[in-house]
Amino acid sequence: MKISSPIILSALLLVGCAAAPKHGPAVDVEMQRLMAAARVPGLALAVIDHGQVVYRQAYGYADMAAARPLRTDTIMYGASLTKAAFAYMVMQLVDEQVLSLDAPLPALLSKPLPDYPAFADLRDDPRWRLLTPRMLLSHTSGLLNWRFINPDGKLDFKYPPGSRYVYSGEGLQILQIVVEERTGKPLQTLMQKRVFERFGMRSTSMVWRDDFAGRETTHYGADGAVIAHQRRSRARAAGSMDTTLDDYASFMAGVLRGDGLSARARAEMLSPQLAIVSPRQFPSHWPGETAAYRGIGLSIGLGWPVYNSPLGPAFFKEGNDDGTNNFALGFLQPQSGIVMLSNSSNADRMFFPAVEHIFGKTCLPWFWMNYIPYDRQVLGSQPVVSPGCGQSAAPLPH
Repeated sequence: MKISSPIILSALLLVGCAAAPKHGPAVDVEMQRLMAAARVPGLALAVIDHGQVVYRQAYGYADMAAARPLRTDTIMYGASLTKAAFAYMVMQLVDEQVLSLDAPLPALLSKPLPDYPAFADLRDDPRWRLLTPRMLLSHTSGLLNWRFINPDGKLDFKYPPGSRYVYSGEGLQILQIVVEERTGKPLQTLMQKRVFERFGMRSTSMVWRDDFAGRETTHYGADGAVIAHQRRSRARAAGSMDTTLDDYASFMAGVLRGDGLSARARAEMLSPQLAIVSPRQFPSHWPGETAAYRGIGLSIGLGWPVYNSPLGPAFFKEGNDDGTNNFALGFLQPQSGIVMLSNSSNADRMFFPAVEHIFGKTCLPWFWMNYIPYDRQVLGSQPVVSPGCGQSAAPLPH
C-alpha cells in the first residue's frame, strides 16, 4: 500500500537554509489582529526552530466572564492531536517488535473483532480480517469516522481496506484494543510512560486529573456560546487527551528531533503511505476524487498527513471539537514548526494566515483542511489551492 516519495526526497535535497520562523512582538501583534478579525477569545502559540521551542505565548482569555487570561500552562482539550501522540507511541512498539504494522487483525487480537461488543456491527462483513495497524494508523481502513454519521448509527466499510484515505476515529479505537492486548497495559499507562514522561509533559493526561481543576479553559462555539470543559474519564486513542501549549510544544519539538524512535521508524511514520484524493478531509468518505493536491504530494503518513512544502517535507495534525481548534505543523529539514491551541470554534479561520505570517509561503492545503480564512468566502465545493502550489492553482476567491 505504501507509495514511493520521489517528490519529497527531491525536496529534501533541494531545500536550502530556510529562513528562521518569525517570533516575538511582531508575531504577537499579528496574532492579536487575527484573533480579533476571526473572533477568537483565546489562543496559545509555540514556535519551534532547529528542534527547540524558541517562542511560546498565550493571548486572550481562558474564561471571558471571569476575565481569566489564557496561559501557556492552561489545561486545554487536545482533541485529535491525541491521535498523533498515540501514533508516536505505536511506532515505539513497532521499533521494539511488539507490534507489526502489516500483521492482519486475526493475528493480533485474542478473539475475532466482531466479538468485541463495540464492533459487533462488522460481524457479517469479513473485510475486518484484512485490517492491519498500518491501515488503521493511516486512516485507510475504509471505515468512516464515527458510526453515528450513518443514518442507522451502525459501523460499516465505505471503501475496501487499504484503497483510500478515509479519516476514521473508529479505526484508531480498534488499534487501541490491539495495543492494549499486545502490551497487557491500559492506554493511559502506555501514553504516560512512553510519551508524556519522555517529553516532560507534566500537565498532559489521557483522562481528567483532579489537579487540573481551576486550570482548565472554558470553550466557545462559533457564535460565542459557552461550552464547559469536559472531564473525560475514559482514555481514547482517537481523542481524550488534555494538554497545555507548553506540553504539546515539547512533544512536537521531540517529534522534529526524532527523540524516542529509531531513524527508520520516524521516517516510516512521516513517509507517504497513500495519496489523498478526497476533495476535503471532512467528509472524506463521500464519493469523488480530485488531483488538485497532487502538485504538493498530499498524502497520509502514519498518524500524520504529509506534503511537500516550499520549506521541504512537512507533516501536520489538527484537533477539532465544539469550542476547540488546534493545529500542529512541522517541517522536517529545518526541524521547525508551530503549535496553536485555541478554545474557540472559530480559530481555524485564522490558522492559515497565522502560519503564512510566521513561515512565509508554505502551500498548506488549507481548503482540504477546511481552514477557510476569515476574510475569504469560498463558494462551491471545488478544491482551491494557493497560487504556485501545484496544478490548477487559481487566485483565492474573496
